[in-house]
Amino acid sequence: MAKKARVPVVKTERLADGIFGLTVLEPEMAALAKPGQFLSLYLEDKSRLLPRPISICGIDKEKGTLRMVFRVAGEGTRQLSWLKEGDFLEVLGPLGNGFYETKIQSAIVIGGGIGIPPMLALAKHLQEQGIQVTAVLGYRSEPAFLLPEFEAYAEAVAATEDGSLGIAGNVLDAIREKKLSADMLFACGPTPMLRGIKAFSEQSGIPAQLSLEERMACGIGACLACVCKTKEKDAHSEVHNRRICKDGPVFYAQEIEL
Repeated sequence: MAKKARVPVVKTERLADGIFGLTVLEPEMAALAKPGQFLSLYLEDKSRLLPRPISICGIDKEKGTLRMVFRVAGEGTRQLSWLKEGDFLEVLGPLGNGFYETKIQSAIVIGGGIGIPPMLALAKHLQEQGIQVTAVLGYRSEPAFLLPEFEAYAEAVAATEDGSLGIAGNVLDAIREKKLSADMLFACGPTPMLRGIKAFSEQSGIPAQLSLEERMACGIGACLACVCKTKEKDAHSEVHNRRICKDGPVFYAQEIEL
């Protein structure tokens, strides 16, 4: 169950231009958290009432810490990037449903852009379960933030749009060029990427779990600001909407319309 607490910042990082890491100490949240979930971070600036939802990048249950990696996209995330060790931050979490446990022997974890950080927590978790992991990570260009950390848990393959590192192209180009296959696909990234992964899943017969990126307001499913269409229909053949923050952000690919 999610809780709200004022927590200390124990580490901050600048990983690349506009990409920052933030680690907080909260043993209860860390004990409950699982890959694919997120935290809502509240700003000290009370003129900005809505929290910023940030995916969990790392979970250390022994130390009681949670790590988040985010891109500065506006004034709210810019203020988060100013935090330093010893500061305090109001946090609500862990929120949402994470990636689903499944009996598999191999997995491909796929991240694109700022969808890469949550896949690091998943790669670590899968590797600890004895599952063979390949990570396919898509960047616009170098530097490839977090890539060295993935190499501790997976065979890591990078794809860059400008060809400056790894395979020139996107994550699907890398999967096809490397002729990769596995028992399950896990992915997080922009909607066009997830749409491509969904199509690849259908073509290849490999099931996929997708973590959707969406603007969220409340983070707890109350405001209905973040919804996606599912393939379920009611008695009137109306498409059902699902709340990404509450019912997701992770869904099986065949459940949703993209």
